[in-house]
Amino acid sequence: MKPLVNVALTLLLLFGSPGARSEPPERFAYRGPCDASAAVALDADHFVVGNDEDAVLRVYRRGRAAPIGPGLDLASFLGVSPGDEVDIEAAALVGRRIYWISSHARDGKGRKEESRRRFFATDIVDGTNGQAPQLRPVGTAYSGLLQAIEMAPALRPYKLQKAARRAAEAKDGFNIEGLAATPDGRLLIGLRNPLPKQRALLVPLLNPAAVVGGEAAAELGAASEIDLGRRGVRSIELTGSSYLVVAGPPGDDGSFMLFRWSARAGDAPQPVAGVDLQDLRPEALFVIPGGAHVQLLSDDGGVTAANGKECKKLPPSQQAFRSLTLPLGAR
Repeated sequence: MKPLVNVALTLLLLFGSPGARSEPPERFAYRGPCDASAAVALDADHFVVGNDEDAVLRVYRRGRAAPIGPGLDLASFLGVSPGDEVDIEAAALVGRRIYWISSHARDGKGRKEESRRRFFATDIVDGTNGQAPQLRPVGTAYSGLLQAIEMAPALRPYKLQKAARRAAEAKDGFNIEGLAATPDGRLLIGLRNPLPKQRALLVPLLNPAAVVGGEAAAELGAASEIDLGRRGVRSIELTGSSYLVVAGPPGDDGSFMLFRWSARAGDAPQPVAGVDLQDLRPEALFVIPGGAHVQLLSDDGGVTAANGKECKKLPPSQQAFRSLTLPLGAR
């Protein structure tokens, strides 16, 4: 059973009112969707969050519990109906453009969900008069990525076409949960599932700008296999010339760990020492600009509150996700 957490009391009693502003402590809670699963820093003070349940991107100021405004609802841009589960799972920043990716997975019963097959982008628009940065959708939402992955010659040994016919968390199912920039402006797609030979897969997307620009189909390169202790990728972030990787179980049960990977062929990811994730289930990771810290966000949708209800089934005013801020140089 997942841990009992009174999300509302954690938010209101420990961290104060939504209007309070101070440097947040190492652990903090933010109002909004319970299941924060993708995030990017917009500047040193603001970050944007995508979640599993809807198509709304919400901007936050660090240290303030409530999101700024109602958020950017992209349902129309993504070609989905309001309320459809888009399952946004990861994001990556390249310049001033944020690329977003959904899970491209089937649901828990193995049913096909077209709304979960989206790859898209937003550009950051600087705020005026001290206001927070905003987001603007660009190009078109791409729904052909899974087909491109299934057909890519370099990926055929992994039998991903077969994996994509299984439920997301089933053994050898298919589930995307990570996305990171590369130094040359391309992307790495991190898979939570499957784990061939008990190793996680990172798949290069070679032409992201052309894909969202509607100019070309996705081109995929040869995958990297990395050993995360029988865990899949839950989030990945480029930091300098290496990557920080949040690793978690391919299914629902198991432990999470933070790794650093050099990105060099043959180098094994190394666990980051001195990091206690406690009962968090981190699925979003980003570097805070201008400092020496990273922020991890926990997907708390399935966490059981003190009243016995899962967080995502609580009234919206009581929903929240937890955050953990760590020194970037943690070893």
